[in-house]
Order: sequence, then C-alpha cells, then structure tokens
Amino acid sequence: MAAPASLRAPAPAALPSAIAVRDLRHRYGDREALAGVSFDVRDGELFGLLGPNGGGKSTLFRILATLQRPTSGGASIRGHDVVTDAAAVRRRLGIVFQHPSLDVQLTVEENLRHHGHLHGLRGRELRDRIDEMLGRFGVADRRGERVDKLSGGLARRVELAKGLLPRPDVLLLDEPSTGLDPGARRDMMAHLRALRDQEGMTVVLTTHHMDEAARCDRVAILDRGTLLALDAPERLEASVGGDVVVVHAADVERLRGDVAARFGVQGTVVDGTLRLEHARGHELLRDLVDAFGDAIQSVTFGRPTLEDVFVHVTGRRFYAGEGEGAA
Repeated sequence: MAAPASLRAPAPAALPSAIAVRDLRHRYGDREALAGVSFDVRDGELFGLLGPNGGGKSTLFRILATLQRPTSGGASIRGHDVVTDAAAVRRRLGIVFQHPSLDVQLTVEENLRHHGHLHGLRGRELRDRIDEMLGRFGVADRRGERVDKLSGGLARRVELAKGLLPRPDVLLLDEPSTGLDPGARRDMMAHLRALRDQEGMTVVLTTHHMDEAARCDRVAILDRGTLLALDAPERLEASVGGDVVVVHAADVERLRGDVAARFGVQGTVVDGTLRLEHARGHELLRDLVDAFGDAIQSVTFGRPTLEDVFVHVTGRRFYAGEGEGAA
C-alpha cells in the first residue's frame, strides 16, 4: 500500500544534513531489502528508523556503517560517500551493534582500552577518555569487573561508552535496547537525548520499540524495503485523524458494512478486528454500542500511536508476519 502524500518523506530540509540517503536499493537474490529509500538526517538530531523485522532497517544500518555495499543508489555521512570514501566515514562514526561486541572475558576498562588502540589512542589521552566515558555512563566503579559479571543494562552502558570513546560526529545504534528491560531502555534513551542536548551529537538508531521511536526527534517508518512515513512522532500520530476505535465482533465484515451505512465511517479490518478512525472516538463508541450492541463483543478507543500510523498506512498490524527473516 503506498504511503499517503502527507506521510511521505519531505524534501531535504535547509538545515545541515549529517546523513544523506538517495534512492538506496539493495537486493538479496530475488528479495528486495531496500526499494529506493531517500531521506536526510539533520545535524544534531536524534533520528529513529522504525520497522518490523524484515523491514529493511538492519540492511540500511549496515550500509551506513560501511559494512555492506548497496546494489544501487548512495549514502553519505558528513559529505563522505559510504562506499567510495569509507575510511573517512569510519573516522566520523561511533557504532553500537545489535549483538554485544564486548569481550566478556575482559574487564570493562580493558575493553575500552583495546578499542581505543584501534583508533590510534594511547597514553594519557586514552586514559582521560576512558575515565570520561565510564563516568558519563555511571560505570566507573565497575571498570575492573569482567563484562560477563555485568547485568544487561550495565553492559549496554559500556557498549555506549565504547562507541563514544573516539568522540564520533555521528553515532549509529542497531536495536540498542535488545535484551534490556523497560527501565534500562528508558535509561538508555535518556543517555542518547543527553548526547544530543549537551554535545549536539547526531544519533541514529534502529528500533522496533514504539516507546523508543516516540522519544526521537523524527522517525522514519520502514516496511518491506520502503520508506512509508517520515516526520516528528507527534505529527505522524496527528496524521491518523482522531481517535482510534477497535471493535471485536463475531462477523467483522458485516459490522464494517453496517457501520459505514449507518455512520458514514469507513473502517479497516485488521487481524479480525474492525478499526475505525474518528475525531471524537468516545462518541462513536457510544453510538456503536447503542446501534450494534448485540453484534459487538468488545470495543476500545484511544489516542493514535505510532503503531496506529503503521496500520493506517499498511492496513496491517506492526508485528504481523514477524519472523519471516530480518533485513
């Protein structure tokens, strides 16, 4: 389903762009993982790539991280092409991968020291940076502990400290909250927002968590290799057009026709439920129960979320069909 014009990525803004992606395409054999994706990430922005598994966000991450060449199209970071000028791109990047990259048999400090050596850091400068990063993320008291003794949340903080050790211009994070509980996820997002606010760092993260995406400055929604929508979370949610009413009924298709005929509201059947968008959801809910109470099993309504934006554009739930292969 094509994205409505109001949700499509706008033309590049006049503000400076830290990342530019132009008609980016990638194929794995017969499967198209990216189908002509274009967007800009502004300087000093916290930018989210939101999508279900298989949506294309991990492929896009690998291309931006210079780990994979696109089939066609291009991308640049700070004006450097990710393919033809990969070395210059890497000097400007901090990367936090989805799967932990720490050596669990080494201590926290040893992990950071070895990472610093890879970036040409030595002596006092390296020691000062390690002290700074461990202090910033509240793990200075764990510097001598082996990583395999840390909780998932603490280990993720060390991953962030490691990614920021070279003082990158741009920080890329692939599903950074994998394995974290909700509290640890909130802490991680607070750290990322602080990087944006205090240092003006450009931060790009891939995620399938709605709460993470909602805390970004702007969100790009990817599905099946296509960019469906791009805007600030609150603007995307407002584009849905009112409250979202979800009705469970024994005969959803019949109820859909009856509601359209009675109230002029066109609904969508999603996973066996009738989904209706209406400016005054509580009034529609009341009217539905009055008119079709015997046919309704249950009904709920609420303000639209980013998942509702996804349903609005695609006609299906965000998590439907997961497990078909990530990309």
